[in-house]
Amino acid sequence: MKHRNLIPLLLTGFAFLLAVFISGGCAHILPPSGGPRDSLPPVLLRATPADSTLRFSGNQIRFLFNEFVEVDDYNKHLIISPLPENMPTVTRKLETITVRLRDELEENTTYVFNFGRSIKDLNEGNVFRDFTYVISTGNYFDSLEYSGSVVMAHNSEVDTTLFVMLHRNPNDSALTTEKPRYVTRVDTSGNFKFRYLAPGTYYLYALKDESGAYRYFNPESQIFAFADSAVQIGADSTPPARLLAYQVPVTQQASPASSSTATGRRGAKEEKRLKFTLNLKGSQQDLLTPFIMTFEKPLREFDSTKVQFLSDTTYTPIETGYNWTSDSTQTSWTLNYPWKENTLYHLILDKEFATDTLGQQLLKSDTVSFFSKKDKRLRKDSSSFPQPRPG
Repeated sequence: MKHRNLIPLLLTGFAFLLAVFISGGCAHILPPSGGPRDSLPPVLLRATPADSTLRFSGNQIRFLFNEFVEVDDYNKHLIISPLPENMPTVTRKLETITVRLRDELEENTTYVFNFGRSIKDLNEGNVFRDFTYVISTGNYFDSLEYSGSVVMAHNSEVDTTLFVMLHRNPNDSALTTEKPRYVTRVDTSGNFKFRYLAPGTYYLYALKDESGAYRYFNPESQIFAFADSAVQIGADSTPPARLLAYQVPVTQQASPASSSTATGRRGAKEEKRLKFTLNLKGSQQDLLTPFIMTFEKPLREFDSTKVQFLSDTTYTPIETGYNWTSDSTQTSWTLNYPWKENTLYHLILDKEFATDTLGQQLLKSDTVSFFSKKDKRLRKDSSSFPQPRPG
C-alpha cells in the first residue's frame, strides 16, 4: 500500500521535468540583489569612558561603532576645546577608534572633542558629522555659551572655512605666539556657537588658517576679524557678536618683483591691470606716518572722488579732515589724515579711480581694509585697552 501511494508523486515529478525539457527552458539562478546603496553614517555603540564622564583622569578614549570605520585627516577636522598644547593621536582598527592624549589635562576643566567630518564608514564613506564628546576632569561641567556671526566685510557673504577663537590673553602678541583657549567653526549661515565655556573675560577673533595652528601668521593673506571689545562670559554675558572679516586685496600684494617673475615664464602673459603696493606693516597703519599707495607705473589720472574713505565696522564715511597728495613722478599717492589709534579703516576703490600711463585700471572695484596701531607711548598697561589687535 505504501508503494502504491508513491506512484502518483513520481509521475507528477517526471511530468514537470519533461515539460521543462520540451520547452527548452533552463533554470537561471540569479544572484541576490545588493539592495539600495548604504547612505547611513556609522552608529556609535559605546564610548569608553562614557560621554559626559566626570573626574576623568586617563589618557585614552575608545569609540566602538556598528561597522568598520576610518578616520580622515583628523588633524584638520578634530577640534578640542580648550586646545591642548599637542594634538592627540587618533587611530582606528575595524569598528574601533582610539584617541590617545599626549598632554596632561588641566584640573577642574571641561573638554569638548568635536570630530567634524573626520569619522566615516569604511565602504561608502558616509560621514558621522560633528560627533561631539564631552568629559570633565572635575566634579562639574562648565555650561556657559556664547554665539554670534561672521561675514565678509566687503560683500556680507559667508566663508565657512573660518574658525572663531576666544583668547584669554589681551596682549597683541597672543595671536601669533599662543593658541586660543576655545575654538569653534562657522556654519553655512555664518553663525558660530561656543558651548561648555568657563566664566571669564575673553578676546574674540575669527581667521582662516588651513595649518591648524589657529594663529595669525600672514597678515597679507589671511582672512581676519576681531571684536571691538572684550567678551564677558558669566552672569552678565556680552551680547552676541557680529564680526566683519576682511583680507588684504590681491592688488596690494602685487610687486614689481612678483610681476617680473610671472612674465619670465615661457608663454606666460602679464595680466594687464593697475598694480600698486602699500606702506602698511602687517595690515596696520602707523599713527605717525601717512597712508601711501605706490603704483608700478606713473599715473595719468587719479580721481579721489572715486575713492570712499570709511571707518569702523559700521563703514562710517569720513568726509573731511583728509587730503590726497602725489610726488613729482606721479607714482606715489599719499593719504594725509590724523589717525585715531586702534581703529579700523576702509578705502573702497572704484575700478576707474586711477589710470596709469599704459591705460591700465583695476579689473574690478576693490576694498582696502586696515587698522591703525595702538599708541603705546600713552599706555604702559596694554591690558587696559579693550581692543586687542595683531601686532
